[in-house]
Amino acid sequence: MTDTADIDALSFEDALKELERIVQTLESGQAPLEESISVYERGALLKAHCEKKLEAARLRVEKVVLAQGQASGVEPAEFS
Repeated sequence: MTDTADIDALSFEDALKELERIVQTLESGQAPLEESISVYERGALLKAHCEKKLEAARLRVEKVVLAQGQASGVEPAEFS
């Protein structure tokens, strides 16, 4: 199985770049089977890492709703 310590240290952008390279490698069909499996496993871990980073960013973007100067809760940010 792939070591995840190096993945945890990656920024979203770096993880996404590596994931894009993995997709290109797999789509090309040029990698041997064992390498393809290993690369696919790493790609799955990178995808999960990117999703975790995006969720953390979404939570940070949520805005606090103020009612009479007091925080009354949170409201999801709207991106449309």
